[in-house]
Amino acid sequence: MAQEIYLIDEGTELKNKLVELFKKEKEYKFKKAKKSEIETVLKDIPSLIIINEDGVKDDIIKICNKIRENEDNSITPIIVISSVKDKNHRISVLQACVEHYIKVPIDEEYLYYTVKNIIRLLDTNRGVSPLTGLPGNVQIQAEMKKRLLNKEDFAILYVDLDNFKAYNDIYGFLNGDEIIKFTSRCITNHIADAGNENENSFVGHIGGDDFVAITSNIDCEEICQNIILEFENGISKYFTEEDLEKGYLEVPNRKCVLEQFPLTTISIGVVVIDKRRFKNVLEIGEVAAQVKHLAKSTPGSTYIIDRRKK
Repeated sequence: MAQEIYLIDEGTELKNKLVELFKKEKEYKFKKAKKSEIETVLKDIPSLIIINEDGVKDDIIKICNKIRENEDNSITPIIVISSVKDKNHRISVLQACVEHYIKVPIDEEYLYYTVKNIIRLLDTNRGVSPLTGLPGNVQIQAEMKKRLLNKEDFAILYVDLDNFKAYNDIYGFLNGDEIIKFTSRCITNHIADAGNENENSFVGHIGGDDFVAITSNIDCEEICQNIILEFENGISKYFTEEDLEKGYLEVPNRKCVLEQFPLTTISIGVVVIDKRRFKNVLEIGEVAAQVKHLAKSTPGSTYIIDRRKK
């Protein structure tokens, strides 16, 4: 996943240094912005903000406070780089909820590992799923909101499994976890393949068998078809030959009467986001619930795409 890092700086020297330090790690994207462009920076909800105190004219603590007061960036980490060595000043900056204060001249190795470790810690704190390694609800909501605020064209895929509870009841949660990880790979493989160098695709794990994928490729029929194809080609290895031959699972209900459930399939409900139609994430969620319900009402693995403009 791309890590978008903004530098608040009037000059270019610091950005050039960071680009050189991270030249072998393509997921790190460094962007420079002037202090007057801070609102644009906050809309993008970056992974990290680095402020060069020597490269801005305004009070550094006021800038840091402005970032912290923004609801969507309340957990965005901040590094301040400065030639000011006065201890009281450094303490004041750290009191403004800044994660690191790095003194000039910069030790490049120290800067490199500070950035790397902050990003790693942030990913952990944002609720990355320990099962799939994918970001959870906090980051999913932030990603959707960012794209809405920036008036981007994008599509959201809501993915979940059909009759998965019946599978867990028969095969147990450990085998169920293996299907969850397999599903995660199916989605991630084809969301990544659908993009290009400039696209920032995203896959999140809501929990259980529910996933969200976001892509700027709004012609996403092929993505859905490829996810389903990989899932259908691979799901059989998670069932016994006997169940595959029957084509269904038998699960006792509360009255100990056997009920039949189809084998696990995958459903995808897609909402193509029109800038004039949706004002917030909640409105998207309401439409997505309807579309996913339609997909799950259709037998077998299927997808439904909502392209309505109003």
